[in-house]
Amino acid sequence: MFKKAWLLFLNTFTISMTANSGYAMLGVIKNRFVEKYGWFTKEEMEDYIALAQSCPGPIACSSSMIIGYRAAGLAGAFASVLGVIIPPFIMMIVVTYFYNFISTNPYVRIFIDGMQAGVCAMLLDVVLGLFDGVRKLNKGFYYVMVVLSFLFVRLTKFSIFYLALICIAVAVVKTLLIKEKAEGSL
Repeated sequence: MFKKAWLLFLNTFTISMTANSGYAMLGVIKNRFVEKYGWFTKEEMEDYIALAQSCPGPIACSSSMIIGYRAAGLAGAFASVLGVIIPPFIMMIVVTYFYNFISTNPYVRIFIDGMQAGVCAMLLDVVLGLFDGVRKLNKGFYYVMVVLSFLFVRLTKFSIFYLALICIAVAVVKTLLIKEKAEGSL
């Protein structure tokens, strides 16, 4: 258990050192723990990521906590979260200390612009991976939910919080209808 917790810390620490956003880190986390270590199946990892997205707070912390807990219990959750938060914490201290130099340095600007392209590619990988889960369900209802959710986010000024509430309400109604239909057929 301690060895797994240590591996979780090292992996989340190195992934977090890449200075990616939480969503971009998800693709790397998924590849590392599904393909490299084989601790989870792809479907389990997608479920953990979906669960982490519904939790408040940074997605990187939520997902690493869930994955760490499932892999090595409480020690794994603690080690994973610690691995995710230490690099940004150190980076913020360094950036704050050297802010004037960093903010006016053209080479730093070029580096940040280059990182944006890489982060965009990682985010696209995560989105396509999550959509692959919807595609495997092969039900029109989920395609409609994806399209309507996208349109809600892009075309309205409402908070995503309201989208989450709407999706929860739709899921509850759908579950109740399925349950009622199953009881009616008995």
